[in-house]
Amino acid sequence: MDEQDAHRRPEGLDDDTVAALGSLSKALETTERARGHLFSFHQLTGTADLELDRAVELLRKAGHPEWAERVEREILGRNVIPGHWTFQIVEAYDRTYYQAFKDLEREAVDRLADGRDHLFEAEMKETRRTRGHPDHTARPDSLGTRRPNAPFT
Repeated sequence: MDEQDAHRRPEGLDDDTVAALGSLSKALETTERARGHLFSFHQLTGTADLELDRAVELLRKAGHPEWAERVEREILGRNVIPGHWTFQIVEAYDRTYYQAFKDLEREAVDRLADGRDHLFEAEMKETRRTRGHPDHTARPDSLGTRRPNAPFT
C-alpha cells in the first residue's frame, strides 16, 4: 500500500465500521493520556520521596532529630499502595490493561480496515478542509511553495 492509500477507506468498508474503529482509536488515545498521567504520578512521587532526604537532613540540622527519624521511618520509601511503589503500578497497568488494549486495537484495524489507521479522522479532514487553500492540503506531500500570507488561488 502506498502512502497515498494509507488513509483511504478500503473497498467495501462501511460507515459504521469506520465510526467504530474511530471510536476505538479515540479510546486508545485517551488511554495513552492516562498512561502518561501514571508516569507523571510515578515521577512526581519519586521526586517527593527524594526530597525527603533533604527534609530529614534539615530537620536534624535544626535540632529536631525525632522528627527526622519519624519522616525516615514512616514516609521515606513507603509503599504508595500496599506492596507497591509507583513503578510497579505503571508495570501492572501496562501488563494488565494497556498492552492488551493496544494489541486489540491494532488487530481490529489490521483485520477490519486492511491496517489503515485513522480512517475516521482522514475522512473528517476531507470534509472540513477548504479545497485550493494552501493551508488545507490533503497530504504532507502536497505542500506547495506558497509564501506565508500570500494570496491563494
